[in-house]
Amino acid sequence: MVRSITLSLLCVVVLSASIGCSKSYSAFDNSLDGSSGGDLFADETPAPRAGLPKLTDESAIDDYVQYAALNNPELAAAFNRWKADLQQIPQVTALPDPKFTYQYYIQQVETRVGAQRQAFSIAQTFPWLGKLKLRGDAAAQAANASHQRFLQTKLKLAREVKDAYSEYYYLARAIEITRQNAKLLEHIETIARIRYKTAAAGHPDITRVQIELGKLADRVSTLEEMRGPVVARLNAALNRPADTPVADAKEPQAGEIDIDLVALDALLVAHNPEVAELDRQIAKEKVGIELARKNYYPDVTLGMSYIDTATSTGGRSPNGNGDDPVIAMVSINLPIWREKLDAGLRQARLRRQAATQTRAAKLNSLRSKLRLIVYRYSDAQRKIALYRDTLLPKARQAMTATDAAYRGGKGGFLDLIDAQRVLLEFEITLHRGIANRAQRLAELEMVTGVRPGPKETKGDKP
Repeated sequence: MVRSITLSLLCVVVLSASIGCSKSYSAFDNSLDGSSGGDLFADETPAPRAGLPKLTDESAIDDYVQYAALNNPELAAAFNRWKADLQQIPQVTALPDPKFTYQYYIQQVETRVGAQRQAFSIAQTFPWLGKLKLRGDAAAQAANASHQRFLQTKLKLAREVKDAYSEYYYLARAIEITRQNAKLLEHIETIARIRYKTAAAGHPDITRVQIELGKLADRVSTLEEMRGPVVARLNAALNRPADTPVADAKEPQAGEIDIDLVALDALLVAHNPEVAELDRQIAKEKVGIELARKNYYPDVTLGMSYIDTATSTGGRSPNGNGDDPVIAMVSINLPIWREKLDAGLRQARLRRQAATQTRAAKLNSLRSKLRLIVYRYSDAQRKIALYRDTLLPKARQAMTATDAAYRGGKGGFLDLIDAQRVLLEFEITLHRGIANRAQRLAELEMVTGVRPGPKETKGDKP
């Protein structure tokens, strides 16, 4: 008999476990299985340092982005926050812990069939139908939002690496071009000294060359000093010591893209993780409204009690003498405080409204930022085409002609210096434009969430 009673007491626990394990949640993104973004890590920890790819002189900008994605602690922290939020789902969808109660009668209760000595009871609360699923849906949407924050961190990291790498490329090219121009000036100084010895030129020409050489030396020193902070910024994104040497940077390959604001706006709305995060937040608050409505309904508690009863010691042996009673129990909470429940529903509705307004404000901000980035990208692209295809060839021709005229005694020295200075500025401006284009493209990828498609040519269209 005791065995059967024990099994009866455990039935509530078994029922609780079977209900608690039967939930499924359609609100949870398919991307959360690790197929999008989670492929950066094989498990909950980033790849070990020994497994990182090597960065050499042959490494391109995408190799640096991959290295950072595998080694950056901020991205690893965002990934683990997402994984931690996933663990909230089984917590909120589980039933409350069952309650076991033991009672010992200090003064035994005498009954007709014997004295009651002690009692055992177990009870399980079952939330109203749908509450657990709604809680799971809300937790799933919160995890979806955390996943989007992880993707946004990933895009920001890629932008930071590309920005620092492009700046490092520009500084290296600017230093190289400036040094080449310094050698050119040294050659011009040699010519000026020869002409001075033959009385074909005055000493002020030599002085002007030396002044220009001093300016270039100062410029090289400034550019060299600027490399330190840029290298430190790049190493910070790569999670390396600030003074770790960086290999020579290759020219960032950023082909011309299709500048279609309507299409870029559509990409922003569809793929930007910040917008997607707010979409998930709105969905979470919508579930919160439904959950607040469920609070108007009571939760049900089922339980059973078993009372240990001694055998009666009287002269007569009544029916059921010494039998241990088993009691079934049902209870509900009474949600009668309407003011509290109404306030909870109003709060949930206001939260959804606030999330919707936050999304609208964020979308306006991103669209404004997108147009500024497009302008800066187009400006950099225009400068590259202008200087590479038009101004630089003409500046080189002017430099060659002016040098020949000066050697032949038909040109002025100031014209030669001006031609050299213009050539230097044009070459540096070209590489400044190349770096700016790559930096703006990285920002564009961060804002739209994807790499925009290449610009179509006439031959590409059907």
